[in-house]
Amino acid sequence: MTVVIDNRAKPRPRHPEKQARPDTPLLRKPDWLRVRAPGSEGYAATRSVVKAHGLVTVCEEAACPNIGECWSQSHATMMIMGEICTRACAFCNVTTGKPNPLDPTEPARVADAVAKMGLKHVVITSVDRDDLADGGAAHFAEVVGAIRAAAPTATIEILTPDFLRKPVSAIETVIDARPDVFNHNLETVPRLYLSIRPGARYYSSLRLLERVKERDPVQFTKSGLMVGLGETKEEVMQVMDDMRSAGVDFLTIGQYLQPTRKHAAIDRYVTPEEFGAYEEIARAKGFLMVSASPLTRSSHHAGEDFARLQAARQAQEARAAAQASAQAATKA
Repeated sequence: MTVVIDNRAKPRPRHPEKQARPDTPLLRKPDWLRVRAPGSEGYAATRSVVKAHGLVTVCEEAACPNIGECWSQSHATMMIMGEICTRACAFCNVTTGKPNPLDPTEPARVADAVAKMGLKHVVITSVDRDDLADGGAAHFAEVVGAIRAAAPTATIEILTPDFLRKPVSAIETVIDARPDVFNHNLETVPRLYLSIRPGARYYSSLRLLERVKERDPVQFTKSGLMVGLGETKEEVMQVMDDMRSAGVDFLTIGQYLQPTRKHAAIDRYVTPEEFGAYEEIARAKGFLMVSASPLTRSSHHAGEDFARLQAARQAQEARAAAQASAQAATKA
């Protein structure tokens, strides 16, 4: 008799906290959500730069459906502070666990990659780092500063964690780094936070966005929602109102896509027509910029959208100036 002992270490589950959950059904994707597999020369070139600099991207870690399109155009969203998150959101494909210490060389490596790729607009996001006293705020600021030095003409958009239970000074450190766009996603409606985003608090996230405008009114703010998780139209519109009350300039709305059977189940696929209606409603509520479609993601077409965002503000300021001039003329 031969006894075989397998000494090979079993790979750690990507989402250990979800392993005990029952499998949820996977709905068949409709035609409007089908995308081509990546493989262009531009995609390969972007991947080469990312790997050569030892960088992590949310495009890969979150299994973004737009990676082929974006990377073919040299658009990649850098994910700083490692690839392991301290949160366990039910919708997210990023690995959960105990993160490694921060890498002090990362800001320089990110900045060098931005310069070599010739990016005109760069998006920087991160995992949640609840293990750090400032949530990684100082590291975020260092990355923004390094990019400013290496690629002074590039505009910078950051997509940050919520800095929940961190000092106000941590949030101020990131705001004071003066990114061109400060993005923090609310993700879903308040009613679904306990099941979808249990480690976060809706009003804390909303307050973060409000603080940005209070400290730096010129800085653009941006936030996003996923739909198809069981929310109602009325709940989405209430979130829009909450965002406008906090001064949010730019709203993105996209379809939730279930990474695995262990993640939150898709309630339904929202139709392109419904996304169009959401966009129309949001614009009527006063957002400077709205992007709403099944494949919309926070950093999808970020550079083009930033240019539109700037143009929208300029047009708004011109209208306000003309109105003020007309009122002054009437009084005279």
